[in-house]
Amino acid sequence: MSDPRLRTLKIKTGVVKRLAKEKITYEKEALQQQERINKYKEQGKDGHDIRKQEEVLQESLMMVPDCQRRLMRAYEELKKILETEQDLKESEVYIEAEKVLEEAEEQLPKDSNVLLTA
Repeated sequence: MSDPRLRTLKIKTGVVKRLAKEKITYEKEALQQQERINKYKEQGKDGHDIRKQEEVLQESLMMVPDCQRRLMRAYEELKKILETEQDLKESEVYIEAEKVLEEAEEQLPKDSNVLLTA
């Protein structure tokens, strides 16, 4: 991997992959936290405990849009690199980058203008 473009491509691919995974993790965490809160309410737990769990839920929910914004930027950056480095199309790194972009697309918001302006 003597070509510095391949190294950059590999790094940017890793960033997109990590951010997509991070977003999924925060969403799962928020869902689990909501289930925990519902369980606490059903069990009649102390109001203070429930409020604390709701705070934890809010923290998880706040991370999702931030993560989406960072993912969107990284996605666009990687996409531009792929468009400008067509001569690398045959390399494994390029092919992997295309695959990661395709997978990450599912994690992007459906209305991308919302995040780009924020």
